[in-house]
Amino acid sequence: MPQCSNYLRPRLAPDQYREANGLPLRSQAVPNHLSQACNALHPVPPGFRADLLRWRQLVAVQWLAALLAQQAVAAAPARHWLLLEVACDGLEAYLGGHIPGAQYLDTRLLEHLPFWNALPPAQLRPVLQHAGIAPDSTVILYGRNTLAAARVAHLLLTAGVADVRLLDGGLSAWCHAGLALQHGPQPARMPLATGRGLGAAPSAPWQPRPDYLVHTPQVKALLVQPDAVLVSIRTRAEFMGETSGYSYIAPRGEIAGARWGHAGVDGDVNSMRNFQDEAGRMRPAAEIARIWREAGIGPELQNVFYCGTGWRASLAFFYAWLMGWERISVYDGGWFEWSADPANPVRGPVEGSPIGFSGNRLPADVAAPEY
Repeated sequence: MPQCSNYLRPRLAPDQYREANGLPLRSQAVPNHLSQACNALHPVPPGFRADLLRWRQLVAVQWLAALLAQQAVAAAPARHWLLLEVACDGLEAYLGGHIPGAQYLDTRLLEHLPFWNALPPAQLRPVLQHAGIAPDSTVILYGRNTLAAARVAHLLLTAGVADVRLLDGGLSAWCHAGLALQHGPQPARMPLATGRGLGAAPSAPWQPRPDYLVHTPQVKALLVQPDAVLVSIRTRAEFMGETSGYSYIAPRGEIAGARWGHAGVDGDVNSMRNFQDEAGRMRPAAEIARIWREAGIGPELQNVFYCGTGWRASLAFFYAWLMGWERISVYDGGWFEWSADPANPVRGPVEGSPIGFSGNRLPADVAAPEY
């Protein structure tokens, strides 16, 4: 299989995720003495992020390559596992080259119009089951755009999938490592290392986490709770009401009372520079925690992340979840849905109304909600 050469990015040394004294960093959601006890009882294997409480859930390309080569790896999946490339309307790119063994999953199967909200649980579970995903599956996600993979990761956690993992750096990291791509469709088959076929009934009960996903009525209730905070994962220009960030969202502004949780470069709704390095890998947890702490955002609060339509908020949620934050959720509708109702309180200029979508097809000039 040919190599991929057009995604080369610099790599970070593992030492960048450790303090100067060589001790591993830990989530600020966990007291130091508990973190030290956790390290002593469950040391983090080489190749994983020692600054993350849920370190198993963010995997490096070297670990994935070894797993695909059927080599012994630390934190190996306990049972059946799947590797999924995630995108919106990205099948052609997937066929042009993907990580060997990866199946393709389109985010449009998990969302519905007009606001790109997640399917209700009763509709979502059959879609997941058809893709071979069960509550006890290990699902490894990646994408050309990590935001798409994070969106699905959040939905899987909400649905009750116990072991959801994200490839740090996505496809770019795989290609930078000089690893081969597979071209064409991946033959339909059973999930890797399992005897259960695609579409089979789950072998374990679903245990959903509905608290991970909130909707507009819940957000309105949270606005008056002193220990709750709405965290805007949008660019500064979006937060200040200078732009909506999207061609299909006309109103500009923010939800009244929201705090700016940062995102990336103005004019680019795919940028998460404040949370990712130039290679698209997660920045050290201490850096992310500091950004949020300076904005009055912390693990002791009920943090509701939102953005335009949910993708950037999902990545912020997943990073906070990796860090051990527990009181977190995503406002699914985001600014798109909130701004559609003129009765909702907002801050900043609001002009026009959302264009929105109807039917089953996107406008010709819109390829995806954020990608």
